[in-house]
Amino acid sequence: MSRGLLKAPGALGKALGLLPPHGGAILCAMTETRTPAVEVLTASDTSTLTRPGQTSVQLLWPGNSARALVTLTRVTIPPGATNRRHSHPHSEQTWIVEHGRADLLLDDGQSRPVEAGAIVRTPAGEIHGLHNSGSEPLVYLAITTPPIDFRPAYDNER
Repeated sequence: MSRGLLKAPGALGKALGLLPPHGGAILCAMTETRTPAVEVLTASDTSTLTRPGQTSVQLLWPGNSARALVTLTRVTIPPGATNRRHSHPHSEQTWIVEHGRADLLLDDGQSRPVEAGAIVRTPAGEIHGLHNSGSEPLVYLAITTPPIDFRPAYDNER
């Protein structure tokens, strides 16, 4: 790896964003060879986790991308099934509801309806869960950060 110092003269450097407003220079790393940072995963890289009333396809997780900063999971819950109230002490979780409707289970026995198109953000440590109150499968994309290996919470993996 070689490193070079990029210096841009005066006002031009400031206008192009190459110099901080107070003057000086910015050190830029110039890499001749490096490991590609972009990963392309396919269906064969995913892992499907199951337990009664829930199927979770781990699209991006510590098992298939050691450098990922999130776990990305597509979750399916059949009608009438419940993902019980729980929390993730150190991870925030965001759900994007793609299909169906459900009752979002909150702390203190409270609930709130959600349906396709809803985005649910749960800070680390907050109680959350779901009950599929609809007549169709509930499908949502879960983004968890920092990433979690969810395998211990499931009965089967394929």
